[in-house]
Amino acid sequence: MLQLAEIWIYPIKSLGGISLLQSKILPKGLAYDRRWMLMDDTNKFMTQRTLPEMALFTTEIENETIKVTFRKNNSTIQFPIQKQYNGTTFSAVIWDDVVEVQEVNQTISQWFTDCLQKNCRLVFLPETASRPVDVRYAKQQEQVSLADGYPFLIIGQSSLDDLNKKLIEPILMNRFRPNFVFTGGLPCEEDHWKKFTIGNTTFEGVKPCSRCVLINVDQFTAEGGKEPLKTLAGYRTQNNKVYFGQNLLLVSGDEVKVGDKITLQ
Repeated sequence: MLQLAEIWIYPIKSLGGISLLQSKILPKGLAYDRRWMLMDDTNKFMTQRTLPEMALFTTEIENETIKVTFRKNNSTIQFPIQKQYNGTTFSAVIWDDVVEVQEVNQTISQWFTDCLQKNCRLVFLPETASRPVDVRYAKQQEQVSLADGYPFLIIGQSSLDDLNKKLIEPILMNRFRPNFVFTGGLPCEEDHWKKFTIGNTTFEGVKPCSRCVLINVDQFTAEGGKEPLKTLAGYRTQNNKVYFGQNLLLVSGDEVKVGDKITLQ
């Protein structure tokens, strides 16, 4: 039986994730998932690809407040979850997209700047802001948050187990930053999923997820290496890209829960 085993959100893009037992689904993805991000002084998005130390930030949500801890010095800061902030509005660049975002506030931005020793701002994407999914893959003019390109990502535990058999040192699923992890089924069978339901919510697989050096960053130490990208490249390369996991779009529904049965259509 295919079953939803884990739900993850990453409130601030490329920072630590939060494990949930259930989640509401909004048009741009899971509630609170990648609605905030750090951008540099050229207004470009920042990730662990170039700043592995971003892995050392953990996030928590409690009482409509986001708390962030920098494990390198155990410094913490928190700010309220709001639909709008009074900070400056910027045009931020994410890959080929330009989106309108709001700075949370200068104090929060300065804290991140001090932690990373690099000028940056913490910005927020309102639900009303427009960021369409790539028109080559969109089905119903879907929108996406500050995620790389799609609202949801799913990976099978069997896929990771199969990869770990090929590695000298096994790794955790957190390298791949999925929203959904499921049990049952064959390794990488999610590559071929089209429409399916998680509980009463229907999704559609639209494109396998291409991978980069970010997956080589240890999420506890922020140290990089050559694995698992090197091993994945040996058996998961297509058209000069390495794939692991499946990007999803929402068809219908508004909630998922750990333990939900997954049914392929």
